[in-house]
Formats: sequence, C-alpha cells, structure tokens
Amino acid sequence: MVGLGAWSLVGAALIILLLPRSLEQCGHILLSAPTVRLGDQVTASCVITQNCSHLGTEWRIVWKLEPELHPRERQRHLPNGTLQSTITLPHVSHSRVLLSCCLHWGNSLQILDQAELQAGYPPTAPHNLSCLMNLTTNSLICQWEPGPDTHLSTSFTLKSFKSQDKCQTQKDSIPDCVPEDGQRHCAIPRKHLQLYQNMSIWVQARNALGTSVSPKLCLAPMDVVKLEPPTLWALEPSPAVAPPQPGCLRLRWETWKPSLYIEQKCELRHQPRLGEAGWDLMSGLPARTPQYELCGLLPSTAYTLQMRCTRWRLPGHWSEWSPSLELTTAQRAPIVRLDTWWRQRQLDPQTVAVQLFWKPIALEEDSGQIQGYLVSRRPSDQAGAEPILCDTTELNCTFQLPSEAREVILKAYNTAGTSHPTRVVFLESRGPPLGRLHTTARDPHSLWVGWEPPSPQPQGYVIEWGVSPPSPNGSPMTWRMEHNGSIAGTLLQENIRPFQLYEVTVTPLYQDTKGPSQHIYAYSQEMAPSHGPELYLRHIGKTWAQLEWVPEAPELGKSPLTHYTIFWTNTQDQSFSTVLNASTHSFVLRGLEPSSLYHVQLVAASQAWAANSTSLTLMTLTLEESELHILLGLFGFLVLLICLCGAAQFCCRPSRKYSLWPSVPDPARSSLGSWVPTITAEDIFQLPSLRDPGMPPITKITVLEEEEKKPRPCESSDSSGTGSLSTLVQAYVLQGDPRVPSTQPPPQSGNSDQVLYVQVLGSPTGPGPGHYLRCDSTQPLLEGLTPSPKSYENVWFQTSPLGAPEPLVPHPEDDSIFEPLLDFPLLQGLRVSGAEGLGGF
Repeated sequence: MVGLGAWSLVGAALIILLLPRSLEQCGHILLSAPTVRLGDQVTASCVITQNCSHLGTEWRIVWKLEPELHPRERQRHLPNGTLQSTITLPHVSHSRVLLSCCLHWGNSLQILDQAELQAGYPPTAPHNLSCLMNLTTNSLICQWEPGPDTHLSTSFTLKSFKSQDKCQTQKDSIPDCVPEDGQRHCAIPRKHLQLYQNMSIWVQARNALGTSVSPKLCLAPMDVVKLEPPTLWALEPSPAVAPPQPGCLRLRWETWKPSLYIEQKCELRHQPRLGEAGWDLMSGLPARTPQYELCGLLPSTAYTLQMRCTRWRLPGHWSEWSPSLELTTAQRAPIVRLDTWWRQRQLDPQTVAVQLFWKPIALEEDSGQIQGYLVSRRPSDQAGAEPILCDTTELNCTFQLPSEAREVILKAYNTAGTSHPTRVVFLESRGPPLGRLHTTARDPHSLWVGWEPPSPQPQGYVIEWGVSPPSPNGSPMTWRMEHNGSIAGTLLQENIRPFQLYEVTVTPLYQDTKGPSQHIYAYSQEMAPSHGPELYLRHIGKTWAQLEWVPEAPELGKSPLTHYTIFWTNTQDQSFSTVLNASTHSFVLRGLEPSSLYHVQLVAASQAWAANSTSLTLMTLTLEESELHILLGLFGFLVLLICLCGAAQFCCRPSRKYSLWPSVPDPARSSLGSWVPTITAEDIFQLPSLRDPGMPPITKITVLEEEEKKPRPCESSDSSGTGSLSTLVQAYVLQGDPRVPSTQPPPQSGNSDQVLYVQVLGSPTGPGPGHYLRCDSTQPLLEGLTPSPKSYENVWFQTSPLGAPEPLVPHPEDDSIFEPLLDFPLLQGLRVSGAEGLGGF
C-alpha cells in the first residue's frame, strides 16, 4: 500500500510537469455574476472537458475559496461528455475574493481555473454640490460629497447643459467633466460657458451594481463668481495732513484689477496683535476709496487688519480674507496719577539732597503709554519756563534743592503730550506717631505688617521695606502708598524672599504734615541653625552619665532654638530619647547598665528646621569586686529568706501537713476535739449508730491487763462499782449502752489484775449531762506502743448525722463533784492547745 501510494504521487507529479497546458485546458469556471451585493448568494460552475480523459478515474473536483476548501459540490455529466461541478455560496462577506476550481488527484491539488468575485453596494446619490466662478482661472469649479464607500470601483461624472429658461429645457449640451481618480471636484473651462446664461449641472456616480445622480443645480456662472481679495495699504504721513487722533488708524485698499468693472462691497476686521481679544468686523465699506480712517481703538496699540469683498447688488461669493496688515494707533497724553515719596539729606546749611520716588497709577483703561518723566521746580517769584531737575525713564530721581524749597512738579509725557502736573510738597514731621508696629510671616514670599492707627486718623500711609543691611549691588528700597487711613495693616508681597532680614518702615500721612516713621525688622522665613552645639561628657558612673553642651550664639537670619532632643542607643539597638527646654545646657542619663557602650546624639531644633550636633560614644564604669560580693550576698540572703518563708507557710497549714504523712493521732501534739482518723478501705466497718435503739448498751470502759501489778485503791464517793486494774493497758473494750444506767454488777474488789481509771456515768446521747469519776492513780496509762484504735472501735468520736462530732458536755451544776477533765492523765497527755478543745467532754 505504501508503494502504491508513492507511485500515485510520482505519477501525478509527472503528469503536472509534462502536461501543464493540457491540465489548464481541462476546465473553466462560469459565475452567475462576477459582482454581487455584499451578503448576496452566488453560484459557480466548473466544467471539465473531455481532454482530461487521460487522468483516469482516481480524481475528483474540489473548490477553494481562499483560503478555505469547499468539498461540498454537485457534479453531473452533461450530454456532450463533459463533467460539471457546481457550488453555491450563500453569503459573500468579502468585497474581493478569489474562487478556484481544483483537481484533487492522488495526494496533489492542481488548480484548473480561477475567477475573481467582487461584492459591494450600489452608489448613493452625491450631495452638497456647489459651484463657483473663478475669474483667475476662467473656469467654473464644482465640488461634491460622494457619500459612503461602496467597496467597488465607482466613477463620477460632472454633467451639464445650457438652458435659456430656468433649466427646464436643454438648449446646448456641454461636454462631460470627468475628475481624476480620488478627486471630488471638476472644472468646466470658460470656452464652454455663457457667463450670464443659466445652465443645469449635476453629478452622476456609476459602478458595477448601478448608477445614481445628484440633485440638479441651476445657475448662471457670474452669479457664483468669487473675487480675489483686495490689498491693504497704510497711509504715509504727510505734512499737509494732520496726524490721526489718538486711537485712530488711517489706511487704504485696492481691489483686484480684473474685477474693476464689477461693483463690489467689502468688510474689514481687526483685532489687537497682543492678547486674546477676538475680531471686530466693520461692514458696508466701499470698494473704491483713496483713504479710510478707523477710530475707536486703543491708543498706542498694535492691530492686525484683514479685508474681503464680494459683488454688490448681485449674487456672488465672498473672497478670501486678504493678507494681514499690522498698524499701531496714535498715542494720547498719559492720563495717570503719580504717587510720590521722598527722602531728604542736608548737605550744608543752604543745600538739601532730595531722592524722589514715584509710581504711575492709570486712571483709564487706555491711559496712554508713558515714555518718560519730568521733574521741575516751580519758581515762586517770576513766571517763565520751569527749570528741569530730572528727565528720566526711571521711577526715581536724585537732585539738589535750596534749603528753603518746599515743593517740585512731576509730569509723565509721551509724543502726544504730558500728563497733568503732580505737586510734590516736602512735609515736615509734626503729626502723631503710630501705635504698636508688628509683623507676621504669612509664607516665605509675603509679610503682614500691622499697626495701631493713631488719633486723629491719618489720610494714608507710606510703607517702605528692603533688605537690611542694604547691599551696594542689592535691590533698592521698595515702597507703597496706602490712601485708606482707616486700615490697620497691609500685606507685602513684592520683593520678599525667604531667609532675608527686612527692615520695614511705616509713616503716617496727614493734611499738610506727616508723622514720625516707625521701623521694625522681620523675616518671611528663617533658616535653620547651621550646626548644633558640641556635646561633652562631664561625669560618668556605673549607671549614669552627665552630659553638657554650650549653646551657639544667635546668628542673623537664623531661627532661635526652641528645644533640644537627646537620643541614646545601647549595643542591643534599644533607643531612648528625651526632650529638653532650650534653656537647658546639661542632662544626666540615668538607668544605664554598668560596663555598657552607648551612642548619644543631641539635636537642636527651631521653628524652621533641626540641626544635629556632634555625636558622642561613652561606656559606663564597671562594678567593683566588693560591690559585686555585696550584691551577690544580698541576693542569696533574699533567696534564702523567701525559701524559709515558703517552707514555714507550707508546713503550718493543716491541709499541707496531712498530705505528707498518715492521719495518725499524736498524743503529744494533737487534740481529740479536732482529730478525725483517716478511714482506709481495709478499715471500713459498719458500726451501728449510738442513737440506734437496737444497739447494745455500753456502760463502762474497761482496761485489760496482762501483767499483775499491785493494786491501789481508788478514792471516790462511788467506789463500790469499781475494782483494781493493771497499769499496763493493752486495749480498749466498749460494752453496753451509755445512755442506759448500768445494771451489771461491779467486778470483784479482790481482783488484782485490773486498775480502774475512770467510770462513765450517764449517757452521751441522753438528755442529761454525763458524769466522770477519776482515779488518783499515777500509774502510766500506756507502757508500750499500742496501735491506734480503729474507727469502728472509737465510738466516742463517731460523727453525728449532721457530720460533726458530738462530745459529751458536763453539766455546769456538777462542778462541785467533778474536777476539770484536764486533770485526767489520759486527756492531759493528749492536750495540745489548752482546754478550749475539751470543753465538750
């Protein structure tokens, strides 16, 4: 199979190479329409002739619509022996596409024929058709808008014909005007035109899908004539003609020479060359005039002028605006008010040096340009020319006057004349002074100056300010006059810079006099200190260090210090700081660690900025050996004391004591009133309660002896019921019910094996008190160690139903018979803390 496929591929290649012309003549494409509307359907057929019979049967026809293959085709054999393949494209979405009929034979694809398919839209009617007659080119130029793109090649033709009526009937045809590709205008030459005869004009658009025409335009060429713009000229000054008035311009213009026979009207527009003002239009100007004077303008101002013209009384188009002409209006005499101020200095008894300052204040919007100033002295004894003291363009002048001179005259002038004279009177200082003068810096470029107005109220104030001390090459003193005498301050913003010391002077002005000047010095913004004070170490200890510094002397223009900040850091990068008053010159660092390194920094701060001083590195002193021993001894003593206190508290608490050893009663250190033995699992014995009526009565406590001892009689008022017992006690035996009187006969008195220690009379649960009889025997109760009684054997200390022991309490009336129980040898040996716990026995 692989060999067969390779042979087919080779065979196809040989056929393509050896028989190319035969393959090209095998088939051709037929289209239902080569050009269609976008989105329409198109059908194509590919016919395979009988010349392709040598290809055999292993081939098929496929369609290719770039770049995609379309195998879905319909094939049929025609009666003439040819094979036809048909394909239908339902929607054509490209304006230009190439359709190919291909032969698929083996593994090769051979193009048999190709056809270009175009798609687009029919042309829309052109619109905005307009024409004008250009007398320069002697042609009628028409232009139009073509409309939206058709995606097809579209041609435009300008059509026209002559007509004697209102373009209803055609008289003579005019050759079509075809514009160049891409152009939307066309010109009809003069030889095809009748200037004063109507003609009909329209535009035709054509492409492969259709034709459209614009609305027709009916006109006479001279009715749409467009003239060339006129030329503007400025009138030269002439001695015979008076100069123009201030705010006026003189000019002339000439129309285009080929249009001299046409009656025209013109428009003139002008605007200031500088600024953002718009154009001002002057209409209805004649086309022929030797000169024209334009007034109502600003004096001494440059203007730009332009002009255009059109036919008058007949239809026509306005010409383009003429090239610009720039003229300057005539000047007028300055209309200003001059504010003046002066300084005087006595040179000698007969001469005074005067420095005069002034500022022009415009009284009108077009007050006129000032070219210079004149300062003259008005003679008081004779009329005539005033002697000129100064002729300058500056705003100040220095001159000398006789000591008796009291006034001068100041004027502003230009080529049109001089302003009204300003009388400058040198006033004497006889008025009341100002009150408190103060300044405040609003920002680095302004100063607020305030004062307390004097009484009576002045007519105005003169404020002067400048850098102090004044430098030879520095800016001169700046001044300003305030004409409102009721104000109490003003903001100075001119020539104010930061970090400069300014001297501010305020002088009140009165009628025919002035007050004394007040001075104050101020900064708009002060500089930070150039450097901080130098830091010294005065003393140092093991846990402290005393620092000292010398404050810097105040500097001119530098803001005074407000506070100090000390920073210190140890080797573990732990930082500490403190803020000190500006009047402080030393500080003690406390809480330092012995034998430790510290880095100290002092920062001096003002209202403007902060400046760092020199840094300092120090090390605290080391502890001495004796001090170290003392500290270690104190520390050890403190630890020992804490341990002893804890042990004492631990041992004295009963809860702690009982948790360390068994709860065995100690006759020497315990109390029978508070001792309750610990009951273990092996000692649990169910003993009937003493209040149980079924319990046998216990009437006596009997001590049993193993060894025989010499009896000793008991001395008691009731000795008949007792006998002698041995002094060696082995165990306690409980018998009978103590609540019931005893009926058992007493033991034999001759029994020498028993010693009677005590007899209990009464019942512990009875209503009456119990009675005890004590023997005077001094024989020890116990000779050897005996085990403690079990909980079920020690019935005396069994708890009551309420959970607390119920001891027998002796009746107070029996005190004459019974002595305190503390004399009982057994209980006396068990007493720990007195008789308080035995009061119930």
